[in-house]
Amino acid sequence: MPMDIPQVNYGLQTDYKRLYYSEPEAALKVPVTLMAGYGKLEQGTALALNGSAGGQKGKVFPYDPDAAPTGKLVRPAAAFLVSSTGTTGLSVYVTLEDSYKFEVGDDVFLEDDTTAAENKGAITAIDRTTYTNMAVITFTTTIGGTAFTTARFAYIAVEGYTTCVGILEVTRDTGIGVLAKGAVATMILGNCVLYNGMLTNFDSAAVSDLSAASFGQYVYIR
Repeated sequence: MPMDIPQVNYGLQTDYKRLYYSEPEAALKVPVTLMAGYGKLEQGTALALNGSAGGQKGKVFPYDPDAAPTGKLVRPAAAFLVSSTGTTGLSVYVTLEDSYKFEVGDDVFLEDDTTAAENKGAITAIDRTTYTNMAVITFTTTIGGTAFTTARFAYIAVEGYTTCVGILEVTRDTGIGVLAKGAVATMILGNCVLYNGMLTNFDSAAVSDLSAASFGQYVYIR
């Protein structure tokens, strides 16, 4: 696999399937920086743009499908809570590994499969030292009166997670946990026809976001 930010990766090349049906050279593409901590992102992953006022503003990360959170749906944008919240408070508990998806200054949303998403404002602190099994993420805005529970698959994600802005052209490894460094990549914006089966987390909302259209096994992005 191509090297991104300096690192050593072991394993076989995985981009052996075709993403493009149309000519790749004709597609509209831009260079992007992927946020750290989201692990290996496969070619064809739908991407979102960090919409924070600070933090990692302007970097991209995996788009979150427009569906109620479940324990089965693949959603790399999410950091699932390891402990339910109270009805008030300014912090949540996530795994140490997932805490590296965030930086102080990132604006985050909190939601579960029952309670509507709440904007929690900017992260003010990430505590990775108090506990050996989890991290505490503290944010600006108090929880609005309803608890977010692990039984309802509660999670936090960076602002912008529900809007797809493009497609990852080539597999990249952003790293996991303390070793996560992020990656540089190319994002497809449009003027192409792609194979639908090569796209990850590309739901109907993502199709709408990109003004795309599906034709059987193909997706046309204008």
